[in-house]
Amino acid sequence: MDTQFLVSLTIILATFALYIGIAIYNKAKATSDFYVAGRGVPPIFNGMAIGADWMSAASFIGMAGTIMLLGYDGLAYIMGWTGGYLLLTFLLAPQLRKYGRYTVPEFIGDRFDSHTARVIAAVITIIISFTYSIGQLSGSGVVIGRLFEIDAKLGTMIGVVLIAFYAAFGGMKGITWTQVAQYIILIIAYLIPVIFMSLQITGNPMPWLSYGELVGKMGELDRELGISEYFAPFTNGTKWQFLALMFTLMAGTAGLPHVIVRFYTVSTMKAARWSGAWALLFIGLLYLSAPAYAAFSRFILMTKVAGSKIAELPAWTKTWVDTGKLQVADGNGDGILQWSELVISNDIVVMATPEIANLGVFVIGLVAAGAMAAALSTAGGLMIAISSSFAHDIYYRVMKPNATEKKRLSVARWSIVIATLFAGLIALNPPGAITQIVAWAFALATGTFFPALVLGVWWKRSNSKGVIAGLLVGLGVTLMYIFAAKYGGFTILGIIDTGAGVFGAAAAFLTNIIVSLSTEAPSQKIQEEVIDLRYPEQMVYKNGEVWMNDGTKQL
Repeated sequence: MDTQFLVSLTIILATFALYIGIAIYNKAKATSDFYVAGRGVPPIFNGMAIGADWMSAASFIGMAGTIMLLGYDGLAYIMGWTGGYLLLTFLLAPQLRKYGRYTVPEFIGDRFDSHTARVIAAVITIIISFTYSIGQLSGSGVVIGRLFEIDAKLGTMIGVVLIAFYAAFGGMKGITWTQVAQYIILIIAYLIPVIFMSLQITGNPMPWLSYGELVGKMGELDRELGISEYFAPFTNGTKWQFLALMFTLMAGTAGLPHVIVRFYTVSTMKAARWSGAWALLFIGLLYLSAPAYAAFSRFILMTKVAGSKIAELPAWTKTWVDTGKLQVADGNGDGILQWSELVISNDIVVMATPEIANLGVFVIGLVAAGAMAAALSTAGGLMIAISSSFAHDIYYRVMKPNATEKKRLSVARWSIVIATLFAGLIALNPPGAITQIVAWAFALATGTFFPALVLGVWWKRSNSKGVIAGLLVGLGVTLMYIFAAKYGGFTILGIIDTGAGVFGAAAAFLTNIIVSLSTEAPSQKIQEEVIDLRYPEQMVYKNGEVWMNDGTKQL
């Protein structure tokens, strides 16, 4: 066994043991622990857990690679995913926390006083979370496969077993503290290589400040090679696709059930806002580093790998060629590797960079552990979302309202195990790249929950018939556009499958508004509850008047 394998294996096994130990120590004993961690998580730690929940395999593994391959056009991912947290923190999270439910379907069911709306929302939550989890399990397969030098499919199944165990055992309480540990590991693993690359190439340990000077040099290299410039906008898609993708990721962030539920784990509206602020800081550390990662990796590949003799390529290239994620071909037979003859998958850029930059075995193992932390933390949160939608919103609130606490916990745990295994089977042969699969989940959230939640919180006239019609139309339009664009080549204004959410959201908003205005208004009680959501927690809106909790009336 080589040293790199042993070091990587030791680090990975140590982190796995840490996650399982935390899950066992924080085992959920009640349904409030299982679904919302007893609503007692401090905002700074909730911000870390949100960051880990958020920074999935797509962010950790795929983000820098996507930017490296797309250049300017890849920035839509960073602006959309980061901007979405501002929308969520100010537009929805505090209001949803004040309503005091466990899940998004529960909010929709109670806000619109409709079991039908609740069940539809629960099914949509399962569809979105399931789609998203396929990307995470596929990512864990890439990492484990490379580490143990086994087939990525076998790596995926190892990830499935681990997630099924600690998510089912610890519930939201266990997952919250596991995600805090996973955030610390993944951010250290992400920052160390990019700081060392910055030192190697520019002599400056601050990659966020130093990578700008490389962009100019790469422009000259691009012109010499006759390829489209790295920072030229809209070379990989239309301006409309860039805007549609950015909107889809932004609105999808504000509508993702597994992210929203994290804001239910704190004690107050104020704590929900602070959780969002901390999360933005923790997420920003990774997202501000991704463009630097992309620039440094591309520069090293262009200057140290492209132009080399094929027979003298670095040892790391053979390992990645064996995984099928890197292709090297001497197309013109001159024995020299041209830039155009190097085909690198965006899913391996971060994983391969420590080897590309020759950063040593410890950093290679650390990055592998960080990538696993990213995939596992998000997959755990997604499985809780699937479990709560079935066990709480469908089984308990609709099918068996008299079920005991023990029975509800049992159903919740088994639904996690079954969902993880099923998602793992599909992840063995995923229908697209990790970032693409994740973008579909965001498109579905944009077309369904974003309009339903925005109107549910901010428009008291929105009623049950409106939200049911909006959810179904938004889901239908988004799915049809994804399939038509991916498999039928159909596009509007050059917007491809990853930007489908813009059409779903427009259709859902219009449908919800038209149907709500065409049918009877919600009861006075519900309309007052909606207005009450806009006031701070110490205030209550009742009968057209605002009262403080101590009984004094506000003018």
